[in-house]
Amino acid sequence: MIDMGVKAEDVRYLLSPKAIRERSQQVFQLSLSGTGQFKINLERLDEVADYVLVVINNNYPNLDIPFHSRWSHFQAGNIDRLKELDRKLTNLSLYDKARAKLDLVLVSVLLDAGAGDTWCYLDKKSGQTFKRSEGLAIASFDMYMAGVFSSDKLNPLQVDAKSLMFFNREKLELGFQVSQHNPLEGLEGRVSLICELGKALVNKDDIFKDHRPGNILDFLIDNYGQNIQAEDILNAVLNGFSDIWPGRISINNMNMGDVWQYSLLKSTDPLSCLVPFHKLSQWLTYSLIEPILEAEIEVNGVENLTGLAEYRNGGLLIDKQLIELKDKNNLTKSHLANSDLIIEWRALTIVLLDKIADNIREKLNMSKEELPLAKVLEGGTWWAGRTIAQEKRHRGEPPLKLHSDGTVF
Repeated sequence: MIDMGVKAEDVRYLLSPKAIRERSQQVFQLSLSGTGQFKINLERLDEVADYVLVVINNNYPNLDIPFHSRWSHFQAGNIDRLKELDRKLTNLSLYDKARAKLDLVLVSVLLDAGAGDTWCYLDKKSGQTFKRSEGLAIASFDMYMAGVFSSDKLNPLQVDAKSLMFFNREKLELGFQVSQHNPLEGLEGRVSLICELGKALVNKDDIFKDHRPGNILDFLIDNYGQNIQAEDILNAVLNGFSDIWPGRISINNMNMGDVWQYSLLKSTDPLSCLVPFHKLSQWLTYSLIEPILEAEIEVNGVENLTGLAEYRNGGLLIDKQLIELKDKNNLTKSHLANSDLIIEWRALTIVLLDKIADNIREKLNMSKEELPLAKVLEGGTWWAGRTIAQEKRHRGEPPLKLHSDGTVF
């Protein structure tokens, strides 16, 4: 805990995309100078950008790329599950439809940390089996459609605090088909996040009217009107969910979430070594944008959000040798999220995603507004990271072994 009368603006800074980029840049410069555990091979940047561009052209030949978000995962296996959802929501008003979809995606993203190499989910309707992000998405979608997250049997397609606070391991194991032979990483961490979300909906009822996560829509409209900045959505997410993250740094009694102490930046200023990423919160922000747009509310400034410091984007950099570990023994060890090595890896990911995106825009002669980072990620770097992981390793696991509690990766 850091509690020394820290200025409110310094706390706000650490919750901003600006801080994510600036602190990551500081780590990047240290690595570039030879300090740190990674060597950066910038001469490979163009080659990596070309690799990503091939993936983009394969996925979206006309470059009509959606934002990187949870929504595409719900459609895995070429099944239009969202059509089924829209059909069930057809009698609702425009805003109520948006609230229902925000409910769904908020819970789904919080359950989206890495599943591990062996877990899978059988979609009983299609008979198809899905792993990793798609499997997690479909499992959470099916639970939502079955009313698992609603305490109101007359309104099953909603999420409310009363239901979430009584969420337990048995419900998650049943919904995600977890067994001794189908283990899911970070099981307890996921259950805890959902229960803590329930408490946050009650404690932050200024943001979540009627204790529903989807009512963040009302908070945004009341405060920002019909034209919202993406950063405003991120701020609402960070403030609304600040209490749900376990064992994190606290400043002035505020849980900072995905913010970590990097030892090589330490100085007499206790805040100088803090490196923020806000990966899940930004992934959530990207995923909230689509339902908000469907409610005919404008969202601008999406290009100001950062890349996501997670294992697909970061794995791409290692697998394509844009960065390489100086000590190859670290490839066989398991690493915690608060270790200097993982913090450095994630910071390099933030900086190099921006550089890859700039390179691709230059090749396509497109602006940041025309091709924001959110589209490069979706097109894009995330898929490229998965593709090369599958080429290099049988199970498609990331190049680094991560000790996951279900709340970061």
